Amino acid sequence: MLRGERPRPLRYNQGPAWGPARNRVEARLTKARDYAVLLGLAGAVVALDQWTKYLVRTRLAFSESWSPWEWLAPYVRIVHWNNTGAAFGLFQSGGLVFTIVAFVVSLAILYYYPRVPASQVPLRLALSLQLGGAIGNLIDRLAQGTVTDFISVGTFPVFNLADASISAGVAVLIAAMWLEERRGKKGEADEEEPAPGAEQGAG
Repeated sequence: MLRGERPRPLRYNQGPAWGPARNRVEARLTKARDYAVLLGLAGAVVALDQWTKYLVRTRLAFSESWSPWEWLAPYVRIVHWNNTGAAFGLFQSGGLVFTIVAFVVSLAILYYYPRVPASQVPLRLALSLQLGGAIGNLIDRLAQGTVTDFISVGTFPVFNLADASISAGVAVLIAAMWLEERRGKKGEADEEEPAPGAEQGAG
């Protein structure tokens, strides 16, 4: 550099090699945001599920029930109950099987969730609810060997918030698939329908 000449500013290499590196960074940030949303929603379900179960286990003896109003008790009540089977008290002898299934389902959701397009919000919501419910009941199975149920409605099997979250996730998933199918059929019908004036012009 000659005397009196100003130093030239450094220029970082932004050639062809920078493009793939930048894409990889953006992909990792997107995946991190996706997991943050998934774990945030699922974590909220797990926290609420475990808190309500703790209240039931510490406030009610096993098989004891409670209702805020006596007239409501035949229809809706809180009852301390244990379940070794699936949701809603089904398959009571399959505790180990359902523990393994909960692990497999949770891992499958963690793998599949980032691959769901961000535009498919209902599907992402359904997977988050199902993950939270699966982990909520899995914690019970690992910590106690049984799942604490406490919501009793009429003669319906006793269930808990994790069961309700799983069921809500399935309902959202079915509704989303149904709506997507309707949109697809409507789009096909719109493509097959001739444009206004097309038939007159052809004539």
